[in-house]
Amino acid sequence: MRQSLQLRLGQQLTMTPQLQQAIRLLQLSTLDLQVEIQGALDSNIMLELDEDEGGDGDSPGESSRVEERLDITDTRADTDREVDRSTEDTSFPDELPVDSGWEDVYDNVDGSTSYSRSDDSQGFDILDNRSSGEETLREHLLWQMQLTPMSESDREIALAIIDAVNEDGYLCQSLEDIHQGLDPELGAEMEEVEAVLHRIQRFDPVGVAARDVGECLLLQLQQLPADTPWIEAARLLLREHLDLLAARDLSQLMRRARLSKEDIVAALRLIQSLNPRPGSTMPGVEAQYVVPDVYVFKRDGRWWVELNPESSPRLRINQQYAGKVRRADSSSDNQTLRNHLQEARWFLKSLQNRNETLMKVAICIVEHQRAFLEYGEEAMKPLVLRDVAEAVEMHESTVSRVTTQKYMHTPRGIFEFKYFFSSHVGTSDGGECSSTAIRAMIRKLIAEEPPRKPLSDSKIAQLLRDQGIEVARRTVAKYREAMSIASSTERKRLI
Repeated sequence: MRQSLQLRLGQQLTMTPQLQQAIRLLQLSTLDLQVEIQGALDSNIMLELDEDEGGDGDSPGESSRVEERLDITDTRADTDREVDRSTEDTSFPDELPVDSGWEDVYDNVDGSTSYSRSDDSQGFDILDNRSSGEETLREHLLWQMQLTPMSESDREIALAIIDAVNEDGYLCQSLEDIHQGLDPELGAEMEEVEAVLHRIQRFDPVGVAARDVGECLLLQLQQLPADTPWIEAARLLLREHLDLLAARDLSQLMRRARLSKEDIVAALRLIQSLNPRPGSTMPGVEAQYVVPDVYVFKRDGRWWVELNPESSPRLRINQQYAGKVRRADSSSDNQTLRNHLQEARWFLKSLQNRNETLMKVAICIVEHQRAFLEYGEEAMKPLVLRDVAEAVEMHESTVSRVTTQKYMHTPRGIFEFKYFFSSHVGTSDGGECSSTAIRAMIRKLIAEEPPRKPLSDSKIAQLLRDQGIEVARRTVAKYREAMSIASSTERKRLI
């Protein structure tokens, strides 16, 4: 094979480390960004919190109107800024004798902190305080099981039953399957499993570990006083005519139960006061809190947009370390300081670009959705990523990154940026209507419908066409199911 040199011209797109860092920071949520900033502070000695300007400097008067462009403060190193040397800790003694020990001046010399566990019998751990104190249904049932006197075999059976209870409080496995899953060495009989189940069904919340909705409601009726009005009629309907009750067939209920209409209506009111999902009273997961990225508020007849100062703390270059960088020095220590300084400037520039992009997109969204802020969901306008990308002169992928897991605090609540984007449906006059507005209209029509004669999907589509919105019946059904609203047959009420 003959070897030769050839010259070729070509183009390729290479992402620099700075660009990769900027893109990564852009798509982070507020909580993830705070973790990233804390990691940068821990790893880079050139970065520090700007405590002088992070307090009262961010006032509502410094926010920008929707009609104006946000003026981002330059976060680069300012060579004229004086170094704050007032951070010296004055709690230490001025002079420490040479022959003295640490325990002569400071308490708690065994290395344990004030929040550490000093006695194993206390069973306390500071890590246990991180949760909000909410108890799941399984933990609540296990706590009651520990307080109930049981034999070891019954306790094993109770544990298997509790593990088979779902989040709604129902037993999601049959007793036969639970019995087969037990350890054969226990020698438990089927009667023992059923007896333990009856004991757990007396636990709180009332109706837990029921096998179906009829048993759940009957268990709740057992907890009511015996002289409760219409309790016997309610038990009769749940025990023998649950299928007719679910079908809302009033005439068949009157004929088969041999009850008058007034008796059935009174028994139904008692049944409706019960909870068909007892597990819903217990929190399933720990509450997740949202930190808004921007605030939107109205002042003097104008809508204002302001970055949340707590979502991204202000950083600056540590001038004391930056002053130690010498240009002509090529030692390893000086090179390390120089690399840290360059990385700190890149990081600050990436944060600045993130804030600018976030503010541009937020302003564009507020400009487009002013009607929503004024009048609610029914006034929402159709908006897609391409509209915002063209307005802020960015790529759609950039807009998609900046609207993911970013939240806006408005007078109507906290919404994710993507909430304001929706498809559209044509109107009779040639205009467009947002799908979010259509869902709000459907929800309003269903809320105002008569309970004994609910609106069908075809009727809702006809009412929307009367308002000039061309929407098909299957579209109404799709939106209704997306909002977890039952069909007209299931929404029908006897009372």
